[in-house]
Amino acid sequence: MYSPLFTKSNYSFLEGASHPEELVARADELGLSALALTDRDGLYGVVRAHVEAKSRDLRLLAGSQITVDDGSTIVLLATSYEGYKNLSRLITIGRRRSEKGSSQVTWTEICDHAPDLIALWGGRQSLLTAGECPDEVVHALCDAFDDRLYAMITRHFTAREDARRALVLARAERFGLPTVACVEVLYHRRQRRPLQDVLTSIRQGVPLDEAAPLLRPNAEHLLATPDDFARRFKDHPDAMGRTLEIASRCRFSMDDLRYTYPRGNIPEGHDHNSWLRHLTLHGATWRYGSPIPSDVQDQLVREFTVIEELDYAGYFLTMKEIVDYCTDHGILCQGRGSAANSAVCYCLGITSVDPLKMDLLFERFISRERAEPPDIDLDIAHQRREEVIQHVYESYGRGRAAMVANVIRYRPKSALRDVGKTLGLADSAVDRLARLLSRRSEFPDQIWERADLDPHTPRHRHLRTLVEQILDFPRHLSIHPGGFILCDDPVSHIVPVENASMEDRTVIQWDKYDVEAMELFKVDLLGLGALTQLDEAFRLLRTHRSIDLDMARLPVDDPATYDMICDADTLGVFQIESRAQMSMLPRLRPRCYYDLVIQISIIRPGPITGDMVHPYLRRRQGKEPIEYPHPDLAPVLEKTLGIPLFQEQVMRLAIVAADYTPGEADQLRRDMGAWRAHGKIERHRHRLISRMQKNGIEPEFAERIFHQIQGFADYGFPESHAASFALIAYATAYLRCHHPAVFTCSLLNAQPMGFYSPATIVEDARRRGIEVRPIDVT
Repeated sequence: MYSPLFTKSNYSFLEGASHPEELVARADELGLSALALTDRDGLYGVVRAHVEAKSRDLRLLAGSQITVDDGSTIVLLATSYEGYKNLSRLITIGRRRSEKGSSQVTWTEICDHAPDLIALWGGRQSLLTAGECPDEVVHALCDAFDDRLYAMITRHFTAREDARRALVLARAERFGLPTVACVEVLYHRRQRRPLQDVLTSIRQGVPLDEAAPLLRPNAEHLLATPDDFARRFKDHPDAMGRTLEIASRCRFSMDDLRYTYPRGNIPEGHDHNSWLRHLTLHGATWRYGSPIPSDVQDQLVREFTVIEELDYAGYFLTMKEIVDYCTDHGILCQGRGSAANSAVCYCLGITSVDPLKMDLLFERFISRERAEPPDIDLDIAHQRREEVIQHVYESYGRGRAAMVANVIRYRPKSALRDVGKTLGLADSAVDRLARLLSRRSEFPDQIWERADLDPHTPRHRHLRTLVEQILDFPRHLSIHPGGFILCDDPVSHIVPVENASMEDRTVIQWDKYDVEAMELFKVDLLGLGALTQLDEAFRLLRTHRSIDLDMARLPVDDPATYDMICDADTLGVFQIESRAQMSMLPRLRPRCYYDLVIQISIIRPGPITGDMVHPYLRRRQGKEPIEYPHPDLAPVLEKTLGIPLFQEQVMRLAIVAADYTPGEADQLRRDMGAWRAHGKIERHRHRLISRMQKNGIEPEFAERIFHQIQGFADYGFPESHAASFALIAYATAYLRCHHPAVFTCSLLNAQPMGFYSPATIVEDARRRGIEVRPIDVT
């Protein structure tokens, strides 16, 4: 038995040809007890590998292949959390000084970060296999790493390998270095070798036919079976045994990461929790008056209990500080998403929707069972969002704030174009085929025929296979639209940080799913054009009409505004301006704020395909009786006329009808989004149906409810999102109705946004009697 110590996944961008999960699953299948993930100059794939390894009870060793400024490499593995921090800091140094996509460190920096790291030195890009012996570097590494420096011998059955191995063995003996046997693993099975060739060609920017000198000469870079590994290194039994020795020395697990949320500025005499209570109760008086209504007090106590138990108070204080900064600097912002389910967020001014009035479910936001950090999305007028982002950097410091990554992955069209170009297909043929592809991964023969291509030729079959394999592979790293990770300690203690392509931005090496898996707090600062438009409109009204309006002071349920909405006269109105929305408005006929919440939610692909639209309309128009599967479900479904439209309603259905706890109901919501890909919703079938029957719901009704819940994987929209959007929709509609010239001017000034071109907006203004004068350059 052995442990693979030099393994690169597809997060060594355009080099490794297997997902981290595939490598871990294959190692488990082979009966291996540990696997090291050592992606090139990064820890990009370590979270995915960690999650998979935990599910299989396999030990994952965290490491990386580090590129040195002389062009050589060395593999480093973390033995402890201190070692992991040293590795992450070293990668950060190399990435921050280099152009995007590259990294380099000095030998001095490697030695400075050596504590609690094991170094494996060797392989085809190593100085240890170079012509002239690097005595100075060897002595420096020996001093820094002591007994944690190993000479790595590899065997991939290539022409020059024997000479390199002899050189490594001679130098290891000279300097007293123990040897360790390694295969540079680039794929979990031999069948991925052609894909690895293609990835290399794409990375090097040359056609596959011209890439021979750059490619690995055989298919021996696979995750070897124990028998295969033993055969490869039968003449080096000690080196083979040291793989297990090294694995046993690496005691670090990703579960050992210690994350502390920033402490912030807390007044003397307070801690996070007491200061949050003080600010919230002050805000409750502002929102509800004094005395604070008893139901509000009860809800706040319930929320405080969960927030304090899970130690989330600092996160709420950070969001309030950012909102206060926006308010003080005249930057329009509004919290949305599941945060709108929280009375604490409402009282702090983070959100504008009263969750008690809307009867929103707090557990959609936070639950004890889930015990994951809450997620608050803050929409900001998009033309001023950068001010807020730079404020966060300045407040927390560059070392303690960085933006979350967005991993750009291969989708059908991009995969086809890159692979087709590499295989030497004509650009015109690839372009014809790409235009016919959908977002799905299928390549039916009809598409090839419509592109005038024969799907059965060897090259086209090969193209199809490679494209299917490369789908969802990481292509390169981008930046999340507005996600921040904030730490009390430097971010690089948790994850490496590198430069983004945008100036004055730094980005971590993990995306939002990794951040969620590691239970880190993420602050989302998102740009929204509609808020830029509203901000501009309110300024124009104050300057030119002496009218002081804002979101909080708009007249409520204005009849003229709703008359205009019912007439589908909504060009440029946020969320209800598309053709599909315009066609629905005269039928649904919104007359109040909550009608807008439903209007925004019902015109989604899912409700249409799930046949929820017409039953709702018939009931609204009195053409069909309103029925409930069980009397106990009436309070859950009455505001949507017995038709479940929102994720929160599904959660309440599970709580009321199937005795789910609020946390279990939230897990159901999460599983709804994954059932088509992973079948996770199926594990709820028996529990839901049996409990509903036990509570007196007829079997056919129980089955019907389950199928409705199942359908929410396609169309379940959060009521909390719709509630936040409806406020902006009403505000923009009110301005269009009562201040059309200001509305049009602000909409043009906020471009680009929305569905319509400036020419269409101007023509609509003229149709409505607004004078539009020619542009005057003087």
